[in-house]
Amino acid sequence: MYSRQFLEELYRTVYTIRVFETECIKLYRQGLIIGYFHPYLGEEAIATGVCAALRKDDYIVSTHRGHGHCIARGGELKKMVAEVLGREAGYCRGRGGSMHIADLKTGNIGANGIVGAGIPIGVGAGLGIYVRGGDQVVAIFFSDGACNNGVFAESLNLAAIWDLPVVFVLENNQYAVSSPIEEMSRIPDLHRRAEGYGVAAYAVDGNDVLAVYEKTTEAIEACRSGKGPVMVEAKTYRHGGHHVNDPGLYMPEERLEYYKARDPVKLAREHLAAQGQCSECDITTIEQQVLEAMEQAVEYAKDCPAPSVEEFLKEVEQN
Repeated sequence: MYSRQFLEELYRTVYTIRVFETECIKLYRQGLIIGYFHPYLGEEAIATGVCAALRKDDYIVSTHRGHGHCIARGGELKKMVAEVLGREAGYCRGRGGSMHIADLKTGNIGANGIVGAGIPIGVGAGLGIYVRGGDQVVAIFFSDGACNNGVFAESLNLAAIWDLPVVFVLENNQYAVSSPIEEMSRIPDLHRRAEGYGVAAYAVDGNDVLAVYEKTTEAIEACRSGKGPVMVEAKTYRHGGHHVNDPGLYMPEERLEYYKARDPVKLAREHLAAQGQCSECDITTIEQQVLEAMEQAVEYAKDCPAPSVEEFLKEVEQN
């Protein structure tokens, strides 16, 4: 049994990610976010479950669809909204935008706009831990599409032969942009690829935050005891297209309805109500607190100045 406090924190995080993405889509439609925006809608339980299993001194490596990872790792909403709006008060002073948020204070090494490019970065962090003799763990988030990049195989093999403390978190939302996984791989269970490198690998319901937390906890324990790396394939489904302007018409309606019926927010709410014995009134209070925090973050970001062009040019000259 899990404590009510723990289940409340899980639900608060899952719900915060959902609200962040939903509100930022509105900001995008208003023309306040420049560039691409890749929502994490439908995948909230993965980031939440994985990060809940990590220690404060552990690390994560994110992806182009990384807002949920940053939030689950303890990121500040005000600085996140400021960054996606391109404001000076953002995590990267408005220079990174939606796909490049990093927060070293929380061990978030950073997001990356290149599919699969974060995998070797995370393995490098794992090597650094090994060399220093530490017992931290690195959780590397990456997509099913990234599995078909050569850097995935290279990084997995390197982590395996050196027993690096890395948890490879494969977020299988079943599409590489618009290409369905069944047309991209003869083996739909992508975690089985790790077995060829001698890496322990598991599949988990990526919509159930407790299932993700439990399996990640096992993987982390293996890594801390020197038995790493481990791969966890979290199977889920996007609630829409690849990015905010992609209508996702290639996604079968009946399949989308099935996964929406198993919405990560809905399941986390049910866990809190049943196992945490939390009343509807108490859950509504949590949701209201999240909505208020997001509203404050948006207002804060809107009032922040844009980066100075002169200062930016000086930085370019210096580097």
